[in-house]
Amino acid sequence: MKTPKHSLRKIVTFLNNPDEDGGFWLPNIQRPFVWNEDQICRLFDSIMREYPISTLLIWKTRSRIRRRKFIDNFHPRQLTRLSDFYVPEDDKKKCMVLDGQQRLQSLYIGLCGSYEGRELHLDILSGEVAAPDDIKYKFAFLDTATASFPWVKFKDVIFSAKTSLGLAQQIIRAAGRELSDAEQDKISEHVALAFKTFHTDDGISYQELDSIENQDLYTEDDVVEIFIRANSGGTRLGKSDLLFSLLTSSWDYADEEMEELLDQLNRHGFSFPRDFVLKTCLTLLDQGARYDIDKFRKPGVREEIEEKWEPISKALRDVVDFVRGKTFIRCDKAMPSYLVLIPLVYLRYHFPSAWQQARDVDGFLLRSLLTGAFSGTPDQIIDDCVNKLKELQRFDGSELLDVIRSKGRSLELTEDRFWQMGYGSDTIHLLFNLWYRDFNYVPAYENNMPQVDHIFPQSSLKRIRVENPRTGRRDLMKYKDAERNQLANCMLLTQRENGSGGKSDTLPEVWFADKDRAYLEMHLIPQDQELWKLGRYDDFIAARKALLLQHFGYLLAPSKRPVAATG
Repeated sequence: MKTPKHSLRKIVTFLNNPDEDGGFWLPNIQRPFVWNEDQICRLFDSIMREYPISTLLIWKTRSRIRRRKFIDNFHPRQLTRLSDFYVPEDDKKKCMVLDGQQRLQSLYIGLCGSYEGRELHLDILSGEVAAPDDIKYKFAFLDTATASFPWVKFKDVIFSAKTSLGLAQQIIRAAGRELSDAEQDKISEHVALAFKTFHTDDGISYQELDSIENQDLYTEDDVVEIFIRANSGGTRLGKSDLLFSLLTSSWDYADEEMEELLDQLNRHGFSFPRDFVLKTCLTLLDQGARYDIDKFRKPGVREEIEEKWEPISKALRDVVDFVRGKTFIRCDKAMPSYLVLIPLVYLRYHFPSAWQQARDVDGFLLRSLLTGAFSGTPDQIIDDCVNKLKELQRFDGSELLDVIRSKGRSLELTEDRFWQMGYGSDTIHLLFNLWYRDFNYVPAYENNMPQVDHIFPQSSLKRIRVENPRTGRRDLMKYKDAERNQLANCMLLTQRENGSGGKSDTLPEVWFADKDRAYLEMHLIPQDQELWKLGRYDDFIAARKALLLQHFGYLLAPSKRPVAATG
């Protein structure tokens, strides 16, 4: 195995460039680029500090394997389809990056492109370690038109035709102010360091798997296994990424098909991930819900997914459409766990006529989601629910709930659990979906989503103090986080109500003053206006809890109060 070395400046010219030894490309088994701009800046800081950045792993081949380009101008919020970057397949020489994508992509963005339209700049006068971030050389993506000294565009430094000394003098002259001798020395030192770290030939090395000189040395299956082993030891790839790499190694159009399906599932307010689809595929093919790379290595499994992709996709789309259109769940936030849907997809896929006659699906979803039945590690519960569906060949929500109970998971929503659904909890939006049926949970823009708001503002409650028994002074905060964020102090507002110029920190005695009875009843607000005053917060909470229990009592498990003895 060869281990060539190149300068960092040279290596980026290999990316997407077929004239440089066939060019470096990304095979379709690679996941998307995931580093943010802070991680990219830290990489450049590490290089300037002369830290090693590890060896790359490259496969040189003439195989007609699908590949894509590195991205020069990266827009993380706009980039959704990897297939937009695929290049035509050919049997020419090419180098596929198996390990090192994040580092190479970061170098390419910093030295040849931009991040959200901003280019990488170096604070040429930095160089002191800054705690707590441990950053020595400050890098940032800035708008070149407005960036000013001491920030210099880093690609202009690295690809300058001038000598190190000549470039340093140019930067000093362009500073726009008189620089001290120490500042001039620092500029010269840092330009020289940049030249050294990015120009020297031993800047980065890569191990080369060569299938051109010996075509039988590494098969495509061998390369996939090497890729998995190279990436499974770190945190860079999740298990779903590794599973998908196996799928794409045998199915050329897996990326496009997955992207199209996820676009369809997520176009109305959901955010289903790829791993949910992969876990569903395993379950539908009776391989069990548990993620296991060996399942994707079994003969026929990947081929069956490709062969049955259309009916699998149809089953997923139908279930998501049903949930969105026929249940109380109308937004992503109201679905604490997507995994609760897998048994429903199984029913739709294997027993379509039974799916048409399914009843009380929303009751099954509500009870399972409110109590967290599919949280944690629910693989065995999914499998047991699927086995029950195979036995019944119909949907019976109560029997599925009994299956979940048999695994020791409580499906009882006690009063204590109910009051834990405060601000920031996983289930508050689920409860509010039930509560506020007329709110639009799928607006055109995500920023227009309804917002959970505190009735009594946090800022006002934090200012209320009580006497400290140790000091005798009123310096203790009366209402801690749990008391301020409790469910009885929460309501749902439209973005317009809670946006700029809206409720914000308005106290309830002001906010509710001009609201009609219907508004107060919709939000379950006590009608007694005296309770809206800040000094009556505890009384307001007690009164609103009573209204909430009256409204949602049907969800709660019966109280287990002792029965009074009779004569």
